[in-house]
Amino acid sequence: MTKTITLAQGNGGEENRTLISELFFRHLGNETLARAEDAAVLETRGKIAFTTDSFTVSPIFFGGGDIGKLSVCGTCNDLAMMAAAPKYLTLAVMVEEGFESRKLEKIVRSIKKELAVNGAQVVAGDTKVMPKGTVDGIIVNTSGVGEVRAEGVGAGNLREGDSIVVSRDIGRHGATIFAGREGIELESELTSDCASLWPMVEKILEAGVMPHAMRDATRGGLAAVLNEWAESSGVCVEVDEGALPVSETVAGICEMLGFEATALANEGTFVLAVRPEDVERTVETLRSFPGNEAACVIGEVTRSYPERVVLRSEWGTKRFMELPTGELLPRIC
Repeated sequence: MTKTITLAQGNGGEENRTLISELFFRHLGNETLARAEDAAVLETRGKIAFTTDSFTVSPIFFGGGDIGKLSVCGTCNDLAMMAAAPKYLTLAVMVEEGFESRKLEKIVRSIKKELAVNGAQVVAGDTKVMPKGTVDGIIVNTSGVGEVRAEGVGAGNLREGDSIVVSRDIGRHGATIFAGREGIELESELTSDCASLWPMVEKILEAGVMPHAMRDATRGGLAAVLNEWAESSGVCVEVDEGALPVSETVAGICEMLGFEATALANEGTFVLAVRPEDVERTVETLRSFPGNEAACVIGEVTRSYPERVVLRSEWGTKRFMELPTGELLPRIC
């Protein structure tokens, strides 16, 4: 008989204690977590970056990951985009009564694996079991603390002449989630780009590159990142449409359903604004990581149309790349 999560396991008593010790502590345990105090006492060097996020995705398990991997990647990637090495995370899980225990353990195992990629650990957490029907399976909340390794990275720091680099092909996560949720059968295997970005950022910094800005292109995709940058820095970002890396499968889904790949969510793709003299080292470093072979320059920073993003077609025409509006793909992260 399949074991499921019961309301008693969220009661703060013996059943709750057993769930935490036999599942979360067994897979995620460390010296700080084992103390089971009301708050963790942490050690850091110099400045820290801090972030928080909540994750609710359907389906919970998808090609290339699950909500557990997604939660760690999402939080650690936000830290990495500020040139901060992920160090400490909190983990709060709200699980629906009746959720299969084996699925919960699979999610926790994914969390453990992705923490190791980032060199981070969970130091505090919370578990709630909600009555059936009040939560759609599971919701995860994480907060993260990272040690800042380089300063001066930010959305308002773009400068005229900067090159815009994207780390890999775009739109894979949004397309994967949509296909999985709607039961769309594809001829080729499509997986999410869900991945931790700190290893790449660390290598870029070690190569002597100091990006003016970095941002992971999650909800709203590439279009949202570039529009936010243009507005924050008061510059124009000009993008070459023909340079945008989009896989054939993602392009096919976009054509079939009327989506724009630039507006689809990503969970392991980031955008950088770097000096022209740093482009070669940046692209070379990114391409050294599996899955990032499509890393490339997609545009530049100008003063043509302040606070706007311009898409230049292969035929020489121009149009504005607008900030995405409406609800395109619900529950993608």
